[in-house]
Amino acid sequence: MSNDNNLDLHYVQQSFQRSLKEDDDVIIEAYIDGYNELVKFLNLIGTVFSFVSSDVKSKIKVMEKHREGEHAVYYDSFQKMMKYEKDTNLHEKSGFVSGSRTMLRLHRGLDFIRLFLKRISEAEDSANTCAVCQAAYNETLAEFHPWYIRKAATLAMHALPHRPDLLKKIFGNDESLTAALAILPQTLSSCDEVYQRVQRLYTEFDFHGLP
Repeated sequence: MSNDNNLDLHYVQQSFQRSLKEDDDVIIEAYIDGYNELVKFLNLIGTVFSFVSSDVKSKIKVMEKHREGEHAVYYDSFQKMMKYEKDTNLHEKSGFVSGSRTMLRLHRGLDFIRLFLKRISEAEDSANTCAVCQAAYNETLAEFHPWYIRKAATLAMHALPHRPDLLKKIFGNDESLTAALAILPQTLSSCDEVYQRVQRLYTEFDFHGLP
């Protein structure tokens, strides 16, 4: 993993590629590796999404417990996990922290991150970063957040710096930024592939509505 100061898209891309398993499945460990790096993006853009970032960290801890527990064999991949929890009705068991529900929260967050990264990279330097962020948020995460969180997040987005400053904050100096923007399409392609696979699995197991 790269240093804490910048987002390493190469690492994200490698991790997500590694997560792509045969039979359209996704390996959880590699997914989390890539996600952990991608979460830096949320921290680097300021306090706007600190609530999402801290939520992600707690979800990843839940998954680590599952992957080290007595039923770890079932928490190797998304498909295996969903099949296990569906077959045993664990996803409905009171007091049980469902892995499928936990990963659904990360999955929704990935949708926002990939969309905002794509939009901000394609925008003009003069683009209103707040408007770009709000649009990406409204199309993805907003529908899963209660009103007060939506309101706070939308207000906080006004603090986002101009596009050139935001990109430097995320990727570093001009040299790092040029390298990052060169690999970004490839990274986003891997993010999209992972996202679509996981989306299909949640549809297949009818888990999109997990509370």
